[in-house]
Order: sequence, then C-alpha cells, then structure tokens
Amino acid sequence: MQTRRETLKQSAVVAGLLAGTGLFPQHALAYEKVAFEAKSLADVAKALGAAAPVESKDVTVGGPDIAENGAVVPLTASTTLAAKKVLILVEKNPSALVAMFNVTDSVEASFATRAKMGQSSDVYAVAIMADGKAFYAKKEVKVTLGGCGG
Repeated sequence: MQTRRETLKQSAVVAGLLAGTGLFPQHALAYEKVAFEAKSLADVAKALGAAAPVESKDVTVGGPDIAENGAVVPLTASTTLAAKKVLILVEKNPSALVAMFNVTDSVEASFATRAKMGQSSDVYAVAIMADGKAFYAKKEVKVTLGGCGG
C-alpha cells in the first residue's frame, strides 16, 4: 500500500513531466500569448504570422444556430485544405481565439470543442497554411440568456 507522501511525490513528478512536455494549458497560452490576447480575426492572423484571412468554401465551421447555455457552446472546425493550424474564434468574446489546433499529415483537420459565449456572436473557423495564407468560414451563433430568447 502506498503512503500519502509517496502519492504526493509521484504526483509532483508527473506534474513536472507534463510541464516539461508543454501539456499544461498555461504553456500553450504562453507559447501563442499574443494570438490568444487578440481581439479580432485580423489581429489573431497577424499575431500568428498569417496573411489577412479570405473566406473559403474549403473551410467549415459548425455550432448551434441558437445556444441555450452560453457556458458550454459546442463548436466545430474542419478543412479539406492542407492547413498547418486550424483555429476557432468567437468574435465578441474578450479573447477572440478560443482554440488552436496544430495539424500534421497524420491528423484529419476536423476538430470539436466547447466554448463559453457571453453573447450572440459570429464564430469563425480559420485554416492557416504553411505559406501563411489564411482561409475562413463564418457562422452566427445566437446565445439565449437563461433559455428565454435574446
């Protein structure tokens, strides 16, 4: 049987290993800090070294037309392009960039997450290519406060 002290020691070792591999969220935030602090689609693209985003039918964004609970809004982003990054942005959030996924040849560029939305907003899926070009799709998601329309 393992003692409490041994368990705490092992937990500290595991935490150190995770921190060293960059698996803690704060390390992801620090890595692309400027992008996660940006307030608009153009500012996020600029922070990531990408060109001004252009609308494209090769990028798709998904989410509910009406979200009854703004605390957990399911969002999806996918592309058929050979993107190196796929982003999900919520335009009216304090920090527009909600999620950033790095894409390799061994990963299908189709992602899903949940985001907090305080108000109705346009949601973007952005595909950033290796050459810096950026393509996006946009969808409006209405948030009802308390589920009573808004």
